[in-house]
Amino acid sequence: MKATKSNILGTEPILPLLFKLSIPSILSMFIQALYNVVDSIFVAKISENALAALSIAFPIQLILIAIGVGTGIGTSSLISRLLGQDNAKKASNVAKHVLIIAIIYGILTALIGIFFSKSIIKLFTHNPALIKYGAEYIQVILIGSIAVFIPTIANNILRGEGNTFIPMITMLIGSILNTILDPLFIFGYGFFPELGVQGAALATILARIISGSFILWMLFTGNHQVKLNFEKFKIDKSIIKGIYSVALPSIIMQCLGSFMISGFNLLLSPYSATAIAAMGIYFRLQSFVFMPVFGLNQGYIPIMGYNYGHKNPDRMKQTMKYSLLISFTFTTIGCIIFQLFPENLIRLFGNSTDLLTIGKDALKTISIAFPIIGPAIIGSTTFQAIGKGIPSLIISFLRQMILLLPIGYLLLSWKGLHAVWYAFPISEFISIIFLIVWLKKTLHKVYYDMKKAAQ
Repeated sequence: MKATKSNILGTEPILPLLFKLSIPSILSMFIQALYNVVDSIFVAKISENALAALSIAFPIQLILIAIGVGTGIGTSSLISRLLGQDNAKKASNVAKHVLIIAIIYGILTALIGIFFSKSIIKLFTHNPALIKYGAEYIQVILIGSIAVFIPTIANNILRGEGNTFIPMITMLIGSILNTILDPLFIFGYGFFPELGVQGAALATILARIISGSFILWMLFTGNHQVKLNFEKFKIDKSIIKGIYSVALPSIIMQCLGSFMISGFNLLLSPYSATAIAAMGIYFRLQSFVFMPVFGLNQGYIPIMGYNYGHKNPDRMKQTMKYSLLISFTFTTIGCIIFQLFPENLIRLFGNSTDLLTIGKDALKTISIAFPIIGPAIIGSTTFQAIGKGIPSLIISFLRQMILLLPIGYLLLSWKGLHAVWYAFPISEFISIIFLIVWLKKTLHKVYYDMKKAAQ
């Protein structure tokens, strides 16, 4: 009998299956990293202030991504577990719920963008130029946020059933269009209006509208295990609870990253807009290192979730072992590149002496911790894959809020700007110890319960 997509997750050899599911997502996430980097490279040609303004707006944008990705992770985890229990009908109902949720997200965020964009930027800077550029950019992003939520969440519906190819194509469409539209709207080539930083935001939203339309078309017309038919749709509170038991901790965890960046921007603001710009450059560049690991997660979650649902600890152990090794390889390569070519990377965004000096220092220091961050991401995702989002949230809060910002403040006060970047590797090394202990204890109990149930 021909294997279905669902039982492939429980029968195919782990390493080929992990590559099969992850490579499209790894490419997708690499493409995703291009969005903000391309914006920044073109905006940097306007001025260093414009680049710094995008660095200030970046954490706000990250909150939108956190909501979309977090909801998507909850969706993917729940759908994969339901398919592991041979409950395709309820898995389809999950997909219907999250599409409606995405629309609600978009409406609420658009209202915030219309009325509060400038007020939000003023929370992080008093510089009139940064406020002007930042508000122009983030208002367009917020008003068009439904174009962020729909493709992000819809992609995870398909990832939940092990389909990572269509999400890759969706993100490829968006990235190519964004790269083409950016210079046209920023600099006003041909008949396009010259919109500056506002043009960068408009290019991003238009690209996502088109890619989002593509993924919706594929969802409604393609031959998938998850079927979308809203004729007899009813709200099911148990589904919403099932999504957000994983999604809410994930959303909060990813929002912590936004709060952390905002906090660091506030720490750096007394120095100069250049220090803020350098910080923004680092976060855009590091996405190329970590996004492939997040892509690996998209193959990792359905395999782990399915075999957790099917009570197959041996396949879970194999999946985790291979994923830890692959993620370590990704982030170690990133560390080597950041150590060897920091100046080349910074020059993509600008050539001023201050930017090169501060940027090189930041890249070389922070990247010391890269090799352990890849496995740490997989470890954190393991909790989410088995429906336990709280441990990931607590460890992320420990790393980014309890450790990183206070350590950064102390180092900045004690030794100045050069030392502040060491807060990143210090907090990573401390938090991974807690992660290892908690994950080992959790998995020991999971495997014990599975073996006991099998007897």
